[in-house]
Amino acid sequence: MSPAELAVEVSGLTIKFGDFTAVDGISFSVQRGEIFGFLGANGAGKTTTIRSLCGLLLPTAGTVKVAGFEFKNGGGDEIKRKVGYMSQRFTLYNDLTVKENLDFASALRKLDRAYFENRKSELLKFVGFSFPLSSLVRDLPGGIKQELSLVVSLLHEPEIIFLDEPTAGVSPVARERFWALIRNLAAMKKTVFVTTHYMDEAEECGRIALMSAGKIIALDTPSRLKSETFPEELTEIEPPQNAPPAWIDKAKQSPGILSLQPHGLRFHAVLKDKRAEEGLLRVLPPGFKTRFIKPSLEDVFIRLVEGGSR
Repeated sequence: MSPAELAVEVSGLTIKFGDFTAVDGISFSVQRGEIFGFLGANGAGKTTTIRSLCGLLLPTAGTVKVAGFEFKNGGGDEIKRKVGYMSQRFTLYNDLTVKENLDFASALRKLDRAYFENRKSELLKFVGFSFPLSSLVRDLPGGIKQELSLVVSLLHEPEIIFLDEPTAGVSPVARERFWALIRNLAAMKKTVFVTTHYMDEAEECGRIALMSAGKIIALDTPSRLKSETFPEELTEIEPPQNAPPAWIDKAKQSPGILSLQPHGLRFHAVLKDKRAEEGLLRVLPPGFKTRFIKPSLEDVFIRLVEGGSR
């Protein structure tokens, strides 16, 4: 892939805070127009990485190129013009109105007034904002605040948008609304780099980098991650109510059972092959239900991050 087709290029990125290594020698690239996801638990290094890509943290080692520029030799100014960033925390001012927040963001970007007014109207329509501009931000619902924060990150019409856990703490309905906006941005040929710990959101990404302890431990499309991580059969077990917990140890000891993990009220068993289910059924008490299933990203996450053996 030619450099012109890449929005982000990272090579050997390392970020340390004293003796602690938050990001440990990671390398990856993001294509222009791609929805690229960073998936991982809190503390995995996602936010630290994204802050470095936005120029908010200097790397300890390695190189970062965003929109074809590096932060050294004056490239930072070019990058800031081409990048929009929505932080993990809500960054607007609760005690200001919507209009005051937007005006302030425009002043920070030194946007032309006529351009700003037109862009503001365009973006508020884009997110479907229907509250009065005189509303105090603190009085808005959480999901609406996040959409307004997205508007601020898009005011200068960036090519690349970094979204750091943009739907954390909002309702499922608000999350779906926000992801509809992300899909629309991608349809406009914008590059969207998003961090999340929601597995269903990761499914929306063209490719996912799975982070753990500062390292990228897997990077591919959701479908390939699932198929390559689980070449074996996967069975879902649904115990009856009040099933004695002793069945779990018996099931784990059944021949051909490679791992057994809880998933809500059910369990997922990785089988060596389909014949292993026969042995599993022999050790399960009456009333248990089983069925072969396709692996989810949650299964992938558990197997790769936790080694498939808790």
